[in-house]
Amino acid sequence: MLNTNLVAVFLLWKPLFEIIILWFVIYHIMLFFEGTRAIQVLRGIVILLVAFFLFQRLNLTILDWLLTKLFGISVIAILIIFHPEIRQGLARLGQRHLFGTTLREEEWDYLLKEIGRAVDNLSRESIGALIAIEKTDSLSTYIESGVALDARISSDLIETVFTPRSILHDGGLIIQHGRIAGAGCLFPLTQSQELSRIYGTRHRAALGLSEETDAIIIVVSEERQDVSLVYRGQFYRDLNKEELLLKVKEIIKLKKEEDGQSTG
Repeated sequence: MLNTNLVAVFLLWKPLFEIIILWFVIYHIMLFFEGTRAIQVLRGIVILLVAFFLFQRLNLTILDWLLTKLFGISVIAILIIFHPEIRQGLARLGQRHLFGTTLREEEWDYLLKEIGRAVDNLSRESIGALIAIEKTDSLSTYIESGVALDARISSDLIETVFTPRSILHDGGLIIQHGRIAGAGCLFPLTQSQELSRIYGTRHRAALGLSEETDAIIIVVSEERQDVSLVYRGQFYRDLNKEELLLKVKEIIKLKKEEDGQSTG
């Protein structure tokens, strides 16, 4: 009797389990291709699958046969054409935390305050800097390329790392789980030809890292003394301290009540 009840419960909930699994798979496929031009192809494939289903239902034999042959050829074509995007997607998928760690709002406030102060001072002194803040995709691989640290974030320490006489100033500084986790780290250089030649290695490294992870990257140019933020392949240039902090908060969706908000 008990076994019969268990089978009945399983059969009852089986469709729900299948829907959850299907949703999970589709969601991670979308994450896999997010930020690449392959996402447009993925949408096209979804449309073709819907059309294929309709053609079968309507018994349109010729169209059904054509789409069947098209799918067989398209698999090989997609693997060849979108090889770089697939490689980047696999790298990001392997780096993604299954259960991400979330900082409290006050921790984000302190972190951004110290970073903003350091970036502002470095810009005024014409000292270049490259800072990556881990979001969801793990940056542990890139930490291994530099000097591993475990230090509380402070503007003084960030400025010291990027002092020209420091042996770590040429690489990137990585902030992970609200702490400085590495310095002198090497980031992948972008292969994009769209980036203006006025931007140097730091900007190319920032764009390259943003193409492979969802890190928030801050770049200080020693030549132009300007500050840029790079996220998901997008450049936000010539930001002042306030604009930089607002943009980071917007990206991490940090919600904070406005001062003086009415409590009535």
